[in-house]
Amino acid sequence: MSVRSAGLRQPTVSQLRAFLAVAEHLHFREAAAAIGMSQPALSGAVAALEDILDVTLVERTTRRVLLTPAGERLAGRARAVLDAVGDLMEEAEAARAPFTGSLRLGVIPTCAPYLLPGVLRLVREEYPALDLAVTEEQTAPLLDGLLSGRLDVLLLAVPLGVPGLTELPLFDEDICVVTPRDHPLAGRTDIPRDALRDLDLILLDHGHCLRDQALDICRHAGR
Repeated sequence: MSVRSAGLRQPTVSQLRAFLAVAEHLHFREAAAAIGMSQPALSGAVAALEDILDVTLVERTTRRVLLTPAGERLAGRARAVLDAVGDLMEEAEAARAPFTGSLRLGVIPTCAPYLLPGVLRLVREEYPALDLAVTEEQTAPLLDGLLSGRLDVLLLAVPLGVPGLTELPLFDEDICVVTPRDHPLAGRTDIPRDALRDLDLILLDHGHCLRDQALDICRHAGR
C-alpha cells in the first residue's frame, strides 16, 4: 500500500463535485457554471484530486475533454460518495426539525378510541413528515415496551410512579358512576365515596388501569 492510499490525504467533497461535473459535461467551462465555481478553481480541484489519488482522471486537449478509463470507473464512485453525503445532510436536517422521522406511540384501550382519531388527524394535517406507528396494549406491556426501547412515548393514565420516566399530564378526567335511570344515585354529581360500599360494581378485566383506579376508590370508601 502506498503512502497516499494510507489515508494521509483524502479527497474533499468540493474536489469530488468538481470532477463529477467535468465527467457529466465533458467541458470545463460548462462544468464550472453548473456548480457555481470559476473555471480556474474547478481545474485546480480536479488536478488536486488527481494528485491525491495518484491517477489521471481527465484527458485534456485543445478541442475536447475525455475521461480516462480510470476516470470512467471513479466517476461512479464519486457519484455514490456525493449521494451518500447528500443523504447524510438530509438526515441531519430531519433530525433537527421537530416532529419528523418515526415515532412509536403506545396507548391503552380505554383511551385509544377517544383520543387517537384527533391525534392521527393532527399528525396527518400538521406533521406529514412524522411517521407515527401506534400500538394498543394494556399498561404493563406498554411500560415494558417503553423501558425496552420498543416504544418511544405512551398515552395512558397517570401517575405511574416508575423511576426514570417523565410524566406529562395532559388533562384531568372525572370518575363517573353509571347507573340505571331509576337508581337512587342517578343524576347526582356529589356522590360520596361511602355510597359505593353497598353497590354491585362491574369492573374491567385484570390489567386495565381503570379497574385499578376503581378499586382504589373503593378501598378509600372502606370497601
